[in-house]
Amino acid sequence: MESLRVENITKTFDLSRKQRKLQQTNSKRKVAVDGLSFEARPGEIYGLLGPNGAGKTTTLRCISTLISPDDGDITVNGMSVKEASINVRHDIAFLTTELKLDEHFTPNYLFDYFADLHGLDTQTKKQRKALFFKRFGIDKFAEVKVADLSSGMKQKTSLAIALVHDPGTVVFDEPTTGLDVLTAKTVTDYLLELRDQGKVVVISTHILSVVEKICDRVGIIVDGKIRVSDTLDNVRALSHDNSLEGIFFDIMRESGEDDA
Repeated sequence: MESLRVENITKTFDLSRKQRKLQQTNSKRKVAVDGLSFEARPGEIYGLLGPNGAGKTTTLRCISTLISPDDGDITVNGMSVKEASINVRHDIAFLTTELKLDEHFTPNYLFDYFADLHGLDTQTKKQRKALFFKRFGIDKFAEVKVADLSSGMKQKTSLAIALVHDPGTVVFDEPTTGLDVLTAKTVTDYLLELRDQGKVVVISTHILSVVEKICDRVGIIVDGKIRVSDTLDNVRALSHDNSLEGIFFDIMRESGEDDA
């Protein structure tokens, strides 16, 4: 397994008149990601930390081939998202709270459906379903429609489905947002397990405690640019008080983003 490399990517979007009004700008285009680079390595969790609107989700969508960067490139296990996007999709899992499961189907049906899409044989599909459904407590709700599941169970079902094909790279946008404490711990504990299995794990978050709990390396992103990227300990050491919170707010103040 090779590293995930994000190399000097840029992504811009057209702004509608309504969007320009909401953002109080006359510009017809927004630079969401601006020359951004970082590397996430096998057997570690890389945390992309930044405020809302910093460009985190756009970056992860580019990594996951949902959108294409305007400039620069991203390689996943040596494969370019621009030149080999289909192959990248076979080796990656992308999870986000914005992607919803079809509420008319059950976890059992959806797991089988996505396992078949990935070409899993019957025995592998059965084994992986048993593993995930037991691990996340989905087995008791396997035949319950998604519409009738709790938000936590929906998230755990989404996680199982995203990992059905045993991908080498896992990308998770805001892994704990909107979850109760127990479900959030289940999710973060499993991300640590994936790291220990030697997978590349990348998360985005605006929650400092999540980074401090599970991340080995961190990149702080503001206005679409990485301001610092290093091991968690080295990033902390840049602060006046040797804390992640300290360096985060130092960078926010330097960027003019701290309204406190």
